[in-house]
Amino acid sequence: MFKRIIASTMLFSLLATATPSMDQASAAGTAYHVNVSSGTLNVRNQPSTAGKVIATLAKGYNVTVSSQGNGWARISFNGKVGYVSSKYIASGSTVTKASTVSSNYKSKAISIAKSHMGVKYVWGGTTPSGFDCSGLVTYSFNKAGYTKLPRTAGEMFSAGTKVTAYQPGDLLFYATSGGKKVTHVAIYIGNGQMIHAATSKGVSIASINNSYWKPKFMGAKRL
Repeated sequence: MFKRIIASTMLFSLLATATPSMDQASAAGTAYHVNVSSGTLNVRNQPSTAGKVIATLAKGYNVTVSSQGNGWARISFNGKVGYVSSKYIASGSTVTKASTVSSNYKSKAISIAKSHMGVKYVWGGTTPSGFDCSGLVTYSFNKAGYTKLPRTAGEMFSAGTKVTAYQPGDLLFYATSGGKKVTHVAIYIGNGQMIHAATSKGVSIASINNSYWKPKFMGAKRL
């Protein structure tokens, strides 16, 4: 009887060692890709919506899943590891990998905008040969990897989340023609300053408390 108990215990231990957990088995050896209907998928540093967003992945991006459990998948992508909601990934590889949007695209956009300080203002301009306000913003964010911004300041005002405490990379909107119509956009760079393409100075930095700009302020949005 004692020998049977020992044998049963050894067999159970062997099976427990050789058989992966259900969470691991559900992910082992299978390719996955991001499966969102629109927008991007947040990658967090822990399996919780309270986790910090460390990157966003575009639809169709291929990821490697190491385990799944409690509605979350642990993935590796572009040399990094993070967690995404399991409901937004699907098994199988896509033919083409979509590009990732790095979590530091806002600081990159600011750096890109600053690298064009002094570039002249050109109505409708979207290149370093000349920028208008939204042209500078779109160009800077596109080069930083964020390609979802609309073209005009008015259209940008409908994007993102409204905020009242600003962080670098937030977009600031102004009504320069009077009334409530948004006609100007700038990028907040911290310390009460913004970078924008102004008609008088081209790409330049100004204080958000500037006597000209402050009365025309319409709100801020976070992407």
